[in-house]
Amino acid sequence: MDRSFLFLLGSSRTGGNTELLARAAADQLPAGVEQRWLDLAALRLPDFRDERHDTDTPPAGDSDETLLYEATTAATDIVIASPLYWYSVSAPTKRYLDYWSKWLRTPDPGFRAKMAGRTLWGVTAMAHAEEELADPLVLTLHHTAAYMGMRFGGVLLGNATRPGQILTDEPALLRAKTFFTPTPPLAHFPRTP
Repeated sequence: MDRSFLFLLGSSRTGGNTELLARAAADQLPAGVEQRWLDLAALRLPDFRDERHDTDTPPAGDSDETLLYEATTAATDIVIASPLYWYSVSAPTKRYLDYWSKWLRTPDPGFRAKMAGRTLWGVTAMAHAEEELADPLVLTLHHTAAYMGMRFGGVLLGNATRPGQILTDEPALLRAKTFFTPTPPLAHFPRTP
């Protein structure tokens, strides 16, 4: 199967540091690898409602949920490009991932099986030099991949606060050059003794 990348931009700022870092990594993909970019903050996606046990579910209304579902299931590689907001993913990113809970049941109970073996990646810019502050974000994505039987490609971290500052983070830009090249192992939950 040919690789197809879905880049999901989770920032509240267009053209922000996280997007610039994601684009730097995407520029290294071989020619012919499909790339699709969606801005989660610009899409119409209402807050997720857990309706598993509701008998009177209101109509879904006007949203881009179908577009996101189809783009997600069509991709071999899903890249969450979210700045570090309060030590985790942004609100638009979290809303998108919350919809995975729905998609596990509707519109297709086979969603989890479809996602198994695909790869989940992360890209984030953060204002702190201490990379361990991004651990909650990394664990969110790792555990999501593990639960879905996906591969976890890791998270490309960069340090920036002002617009465009990521372009001066030479170590992050160097990591971006090879970020998408390794084939990551399947994610797994740590086992307790």
